[in-house]
Amino acid sequence: MKFERASGILLHPSSLPGPYGIGDLGPAAYRWVDWLAAAGCKLWQVLPLGPTGYGDSPYQCFSAFAGNPYLISPDFLLRDGLLHSNDLIEKLDFDPLKVDFGRLIPWKLNLLEKAFRCFLDRGPAPVEFDSFCADNASWLEDYALFMAIKESHGGGAWDGWPEPLRRRGPAALDEARKSLKDAILRFTFYQFVFFRQWHDLRNYAHQKGLRIIGDAPIFVAMDSSDVWSHPDLFFLDAAGRPTVVAGVPPDYFSPTGQLWGNPLYRWDVHKSTGYAWWLERLRFTLATVDIVRIDHFRGFAGYWEIPGGAPTAETGRWVPGPGADLFTAIRSSLGADLPIIAEDLGLITPDVTALRDQFALPGMKVLQFAFSGPDNAFLPHHYPQNCVAYTGTHDNDTANGWYAAAPGHEKDFARRYLRVDGSDFAWDLIRAVWRSTAVFSLAPMQDFLDLGTEARFNFPSRLGGNWEWRMGEEAASGELQDRIREMNWLYQR
Repeated sequence: MKFERASGILLHPSSLPGPYGIGDLGPAAYRWVDWLAAAGCKLWQVLPLGPTGYGDSPYQCFSAFAGNPYLISPDFLLRDGLLHSNDLIEKLDFDPLKVDFGRLIPWKLNLLEKAFRCFLDRGPAPVEFDSFCADNASWLEDYALFMAIKESHGGGAWDGWPEPLRRRGPAALDEARKSLKDAILRFTFYQFVFFRQWHDLRNYAHQKGLRIIGDAPIFVAMDSSDVWSHPDLFFLDAAGRPTVVAGVPPDYFSPTGQLWGNPLYRWDVHKSTGYAWWLERLRFTLATVDIVRIDHFRGFAGYWEIPGGAPTAETGRWVPGPGADLFTAIRSSLGADLPIIAEDLGLITPDVTALRDQFALPGMKVLQFAFSGPDNAFLPHHYPQNCVAYTGTHDNDTANGWYAAAPGHEKDFARRYLRVDGSDFAWDLIRAVWRSTAVFSLAPMQDFLDLGTEARFNFPSRLGGNWEWRMGEEAASGELQDRIREMNWLYQR
């Protein structure tokens, strides 16, 4: 798709300020949209919006379709008569600058259950609820059933459930639908509320001239309703466990590679259905956000296949992906102009670049990766116009954190290239990205706030302590807004 020159900020909704332990889709999100638009930005980038599980990662969700109930706004539940004012009196003393998931989750789920009971007390469900259920039945029914069964088994992964449920035996599912009727309705209600709040916010963003960039990981979590309800689409054994899993091979930074553990797709089966599941997924995603970044785009050209049960990613092999066949089907179904950003970082081979360019998809350039020397493709003088440039992503340190820890020769080259002394490094990177030829320029909010490693959002090699950073109540100041607006005007973004 041919995009117009624009800029924006990467900030997941969980990082918004507010009194309820996690950023949400309530009043602070609307103030954020107002602030972003007044700063002259046209883009707001978020991470995947799905229901998070182990490790609280937005990239390991219980569904590729469902929304995260932790992002539901208590203030709007109160406004809509689904909570009483005294329900919010006993909120915990949450840290305003950090999400404490261990304390947040039980508190938020208790609050959401109160809203659900209030919903039931109103009597027959409104037409809006029934319409939502009908419009989303293709994924919602399986998801709500999956979550209800999971809850009834202490939150255990589905591959540890009793065999009749694990293998979706008709009699076992019928019994679960009867015995778990209340829980199924509750999980359905959470989705109804999430998407009502999300679409109201998205519509407001459109009124302010903003488009939202979302994120779709190429692979889905093993413990997800997607894998449980469509086992034929994945490489699973008779017990429902993956025979091969996703990851990336060893490299300079990781001598044993990265073992992600996601089940791999049976692309032959997907092809036989006309890629129906993928078309539904992308159609739904693009009804939720305006532009989607596909994570690990290189996996469509070829992916690293690791035997199930392998302790590391060292024993894998490269396997061809669906390539142009899938994207031809996507284009035929969704239109020729695909609002897709290809995350083409990592080990990129000519077939990946060819696939990206065949469908005119913008790739990504991350300036933190650039400072090894003048021939580095991540330096702005090498950028094609059809790319999306970042100071860093959610997986990187902040700009200041990178500079503090970078090798001396990279610091020296960065100062020489940018013609700066390093005293305002985060803004030096932002300015370089903004003035580049890249069609989109983006930076995490942490860089605009001039923060260090303490504000890093994710450490990919760390199991805990990720996805916690939150922006302070007064951080998005008028002075900062003026500075960003001036830069957007200068560089015609």
